[in-house]
Amino acid sequence: MKEIKITSSQENQTIFKFVKKYLSSAPLSFIEKVFRKKDVKVNGKRVDKSFVISCDDIVQIYISENQLEEFNKNNEVRITHIFPNIIYEDENILICNKPSGLLVHKGNKENEITLTDIVLNYLSKKGEYNLDNNEGFIPGLAHRIDRNTSGLVIFGKNIKALQELEKLFKERNSINKFYLALVNGKIKDSGIINKPLYKDEKTGIVSVRSVSNGGKTAITKYNVEENFEKYTLVNVELLTGRTHQIRVHFSSIDHPLLGDSKYGDFVENKEFKNKFKYENQFLHAHKVKFDKLDGVLSYLSNKEFIAPLDKKEIDILQKLRIGKEK
Repeated sequence: MKEIKITSSQENQTIFKFVKKYLSSAPLSFIEKVFRKKDVKVNGKRVDKSFVISCDDIVQIYISENQLEEFNKNNEVRITHIFPNIIYEDENILICNKPSGLLVHKGNKENEITLTDIVLNYLSKKGEYNLDNNEGFIPGLAHRIDRNTSGLVIFGKNIKALQELEKLFKERNSINKFYLALVNGKIKDSGIINKPLYKDEKTGIVSVRSVSNGGKTAITKYNVEENFEKYTLVNVELLTGRTHQIRVHFSSIDHPLLGDSKYGDFVENKEFKNKFKYENQFLHAHKVKFDKLDGVLSYLSNKEFIAPLDKKEIDILQKLRIGKEK
């Protein structure tokens, strides 16, 4: 059995979310199982998943030491001296401009440095986080973007800020996310793609599928920024937040993202890669805009934050412009 006393940095979250974070390497099926078997108690009493924990509560998880060691062995923060590319930071949040090719959180490779490692090391050097504190609050991602997508990623530096950010991204009624994408072919007019999407949990592949067959509502709005000889630069606003939404939606209208190895045009990708030595999908989370906010993040109301494109993408666009002018 593992016993944890809840601190002020851990309170005001459901017991299910706390246990899920505490055993972050455990399969979701295992977390569900311990609650189903009533193997989680708060102050000596069995509670359901929706119970909200408070400061000084005593949480008991009936799990063996071997299981605990197994689930926590890969949670150590990797030491790195890389500094994050910070767009904005205050006492509550940190906004980074992530380069393409970098994972935001731990994947299958145990020794691979992630953006989360970089941010936690940075906060440790500032004295705002203790790398040895495995049981306290860990500053975390409010949302995620793919390894091969670059751009804005937001971290919550305390529990209240992170909870508020997670709520904003889940409900999507007071936060707006914009992307720049280079797609294959010429798109003449701006528009909206409204096609439900379905994710196959076994393969991770996302496809267009009707709601009646398990698809979830997905809406993507786009404006044409610039046309080139063979490609189009579009400014994309996500009105919903489905996995691989932009990539699948543009592929579904026969304008897949350049460099997209999963949903793209493989022949065109090969030509694009050979010409520009570009390894990733051309997709950049370039702007986030807050509407009116309440609570701990109210001071961010009506503010927007922009992450500029990396030099390699800027160079590609410039070369395309020169080609267009000839």
